[in-house]
Amino acid sequence: MTGDEQAEAGTAGPGSRTAAVRTTHADAELVADALAPDDTDSMAVRVDGDAIDCRIERPTTGGLRSTVGDYVVNLRVAERVIERAREHRTADGTAVDATATDESTADAAETRDTDTDTRHTDTNT
Repeated sequence: MTGDEQAEAGTAGPGSRTAAVRTTHADAELVADALAPDDTDSMAVRVDGDAIDCRIERPTTGGLRSTVGDYVVNLRVAERVIERAREHRTADGTAVDATATDESTADAAETRDTDTDTRHTDTNT
């Protein structure tokens, strides 16, 4: 079985490193769609209700750390862009979905760090 076949079968190849990242979102499908262009072959992503499950497999610990870090940064950026779009729609008086008025989403947006390094360092695709 090749490494690709093992990844598809859900088993890690010899010496590979894996991480599972599960996050919840008001609109998980939209966030996953926003991240899809940056997904690499080392990632398996699926949406489960309000959660995104991402499994990352890399041959080295450093590569895994880098890919997980990039993925988390991309999640934060996608959430911020979606929040800003909702705020903009609200400010313009246009229709906005019910999740945009969720107080927990607004509170989370206020407490998030605004200095995020968004450089993509995982070049092994």
